[in-house]
Amino acid sequence: MTKGKIKGILKRVMIALLVILAVIQFIRPEKNVNAAITPLDMNSMYPIPDSVNQILAKACYDCHSNNTRYPWYNNIQPVAWWLNDHITEGKKELNFSEYGKRTLPKQAKKLKKIAREVKEGGMPLDSYTWIHKDAALTDHEKQMIIDWATTLSKQISDKWVADSLKNAGK
Repeated sequence: MTKGKIKGILKRVMIALLVILAVIQFIRPEKNVNAAITPLDMNSMYPIPDSVNQILAKACYDCHSNNTRYPWYNNIQPVAWWLNDHITEGKKELNFSEYGKRTLPKQAKKLKKIAREVKEGGMPLDSYTWIHKDAALTDHEKQMIIDWATTLSKQISDKWVADSLKNAGK
C-alpha cells in the first residue's frame, strides 16, 4: 500500500470519527434535576445539622440525590453518558431524596455504611474529588459525617426496636 492510500484511509477514518462525534452530541441522557424536597427526603424525615448538610451537599448530593449540579463538561458526549451512569449507580446505592422508601432497618444500615465508607476513605470517590476540590473532606468533616451517621443510625435502630416491641403486644 502506498503512502497516498494510507493517508486517504486515515483521512476518511478521521472524518467518520468527527461525524460520529458530532452526531452523538444530540443524544443526551435525561438530567437528574428535581429540586423539590418531598416527605421521603432525608431532610424531611430526620434533623440534619446545617454543618453536616453543607458537607453532604458539596460531597454527596450530586450522585446520591435527585438534584445534581452539573458541570460545564456535562454538555459534551460521551462524558454526559459516563456521568449519567455514575449518578444512576450512586442513586441506586443511596438516594437521600428517596431515603424514606427504605424500611427503618435498611435506613439504619445505610447510615452505618455511610459512616464506614467515609471512615475508610471510600467516599467521596477520588474521581469526583479530582474535579470537585471542595468535595474532598477534611478529617474534621469526615468525623462530623461519621458521628452524625452513627448517632442517627442508632436512633433509627432504637425506634425500630421500640416500634417492634409495641406492635408485638397488640
